[in-house]
Amino acid sequence: MNTDSHRSDALPLPGVHMQHAHFSVLRLRPGDDLLAALDSWVAEHQVQAGWVAGVVGSLSTAALRFAGQPDATLLQDAFEIIALSGTLGRDGAHLHLSVADAQGVMRGGHVMPGCIVRTTCELVLGELPGVAFCRVPCPLSGYDELQPVLLNPLHENPR
Repeated sequence: MNTDSHRSDALPLPGVHMQHAHFSVLRLRPGDDLLAALDSWVAEHQVQAGWVAGVVGSLSTAALRFAGQPDATLLQDAFEIIALSGTLGRDGAHLHLSVADAQGVMRGGHVMPGCIVRTTCELVLGELPGVAFCRVPCPLSGYDELQPVLLNPLHENPR
């Protein structure tokens, strides 16, 4: 039996605890590009391991790459953001977005450039100090995939 297909790429991060996470709040305004704004936040704050902790808002344009498709599909309507999840880092973001139109019909996929804020986009963003979210080529998926790297171990004081 080939056990490699069941191998986990989980990286134990000894000494890194969620109580050391930092959180920021970012509000995007009408006309802002969601992905460009997140990339700017990562660069400005030198974030190496971030994630979207929460979001509420709306888009006028959603640029999504649907599963198994090579290119983005551009959707234009009044959309409510239902969910946004994923990782942020210097090697780029990996984000998935679900939106609902005025009839409540949901669409979702991989976030691409061109997701434009309609009224507001209020984001709570997390950062894990001492860790970098790197992207490395994966021969199995054909994409650059997450490789967390421990940078500066945080040590707890013994009690």
